[in-house]
Amino acid sequence: MAAVKNGMVKLPSALKDEPHMSPDWEVRRALIDGVRLREVRHVVTRNGTTTELHRRDWGVAVGDVEQIIHVSLRPGGVSAWHMHELKTDHLFVVAGAAKVVLFDGRADSPTSGQVDELICSAMRPTLVVIPPVVWHGIHNIGSEPLSFVNFFDVAYDYAAPDDWRMPPDTVDIPYQF
Repeated sequence: MAAVKNGMVKLPSALKDEPHMSPDWEVRRALIDGVRLREVRHVVTRNGTTTELHRRDWGVAVGDVEQIIHVSLRPGGVSAWHMHELKTDHLFVVAGAAKVVLFDGRADSPTSGQVDELICSAMRPTLVVIPPVVWHGIHNIGSEPLSFVNFFDVAYDYAAPDDWRMPPDTVDIPYQF
């Protein structure tokens, strides 16, 4: 039989939420070491919106921006797994909704082996900073094309790319898309 406390029936499988939001509505969670998030706000203007994607004074991005790319992913599409040894990704969704999954592949990291799953969308703009040697995959979870920008502190090297890949269904990462 379930216990009664303060006039409420406490069901055996019910768990009370841990604090996960600050008074400023910043999400509190233990992310993979080195991963940074910066939720930003849209500035509503008389003819649309303006959204800052990055500012040096936020202290979120690492190093200087050397290259920016734009990526579009079809509904249901998955781009995984991907990792860089040297460069840092700075990912920002500008249209649609994405599940961004991170896996800490760094042997010397305090969060080695940790998996983080983040939901990013144009409705809740967030800058996700992904350090080197953190594997990442992106899944378009919306019904429209996903559009995001990614900027890097090291430009793409056409002769010797700093890009490593594994298929989405690899057994080497404890996550399935």
